[in-house]
Amino acid sequence: MLFWIIAVALACAVAAIIAVTAWRARAEAPARGADVAVYRAQLAEVDRDLGRGVIGAEEADRLRNEISRRLLAADAGARGGPSATRAAHPVALAVIAAVLVAGSLSLYAVMGRPGYGDMPLAERLARAEATAASRPGQAEAEAAAPARPGQQPSEEFAALVERLRGAVAERPDDLQGQRLLARNEATLGNYAAARAAQARVVDLLGDGATAQDHLMLGEIMVLAANGYVSPEAEAAFRETLARDPGNGAAQYYLGLMRWQTGRPDVALGLWDRLLRQGPEDAPWIAPIRAQIGDAARLAGVDYTPPEALAGPSAADVEAAEAMSAEDRDAMIRGMVQSLSDRLATEGGSPQEWARLIGAYGVLGDLEQARAIHAEALEVFAGNDGALALIRAAGEQAGLGG
Repeated sequence: MLFWIIAVALACAVAAIIAVTAWRARAEAPARGADVAVYRAQLAEVDRDLGRGVIGAEEADRLRNEISRRLLAADAGARGGPSATRAAHPVALAVIAAVLVAGSLSLYAVMGRPGYGDMPLAERLARAEATAASRPGQAEAEAAAPARPGQQPSEEFAALVERLRGAVAERPDDLQGQRLLARNEATLGNYAAARAAQARVVDLLGDGATAQDHLMLGEIMVLAANGYVSPEAEAAFRETLARDPGNGAAQYYLGLMRWQTGRPDVALGLWDRLLRQGPEDAPWIAPIRAQIGDAARLAGVDYTPPEALAGPSAADVEAAEAMSAEDRDAMIRGMVQSLSDRLATEGGSPQEWARLIGAYGVLGDLEQARAIHAEALEVFAGNDGALALIRAAGEQAGLGG
């Protein structure tokens, strides 16, 4: 209620300021008209004084010139001044004030959040954490997920999967059978069944479950929940990172979870780092590029994603495999030179500079690699993270410390 009182008071205050300004302009118009009448009367008085002999001809001319100058100025103001042309009628002022107050409050009611209380940053963060802690579990998310048509396999494949299901039901501790069942159920779009089979795989392996085992379980859970990262899926991704701290897919999903629970700023930080690390053909890069702009907007950050790292595409690699050694070497050198030219003229990210250093090292052109390495150290002077990446690329290229 306090918000509405303040909002109405501010709107009325602005309307009052506009009305007073317009009213003063209206009041000034008659005053300027009165000035014209006064100056005309003074001219007539000069003529009368001249006729009575009170003033001489020379003095009368001087007075006429001065009064005429003032009369012209007053007449111009009365005819063409802003107050004369824009003076508002009282009814128009009332309409303007009503439209201003009602219009601004109506606009807020449509586009704003009426009744939404003040929320300092600390409270926003606390709510986000509470949302993350109390969000629905995997079973609830799967139950709420919309039904999706599964794949229509061939009769032969469907028969094989059905036999696999029966075999696994008879031997639930068959690790290989559970692995096969998880993959085939996921292929058919039966994600709930795939999740159950993969969970059994992780249970059977215990501490021996790999990062890939946990990652697959988490990804199947996300698919089964229609893109939602449940607490169980989050746990699977954290287990993935415990075994493989640099796993990009797990980091992407944890960023997605933070976005879904009210922390797009955290998602933005995670995803930006993944984009800069690359490689560009990693499976998590495309979904990040598709969503990071929205995450930045929700976080209130003016963000420009890094450009895609230069490098050969899958088609380039396939074409290179069919080339002779000489042609392949020429193609690679051309791509490396293209990257070198772009970095020299437009600049680039530390990853691209490191890639160029490594490429010259692979080609055996250590002199050029050393020159690029030295230039990169100058370009990124003061950026400890970038310098560490450049130095590591130099060592891998055989340039020493």
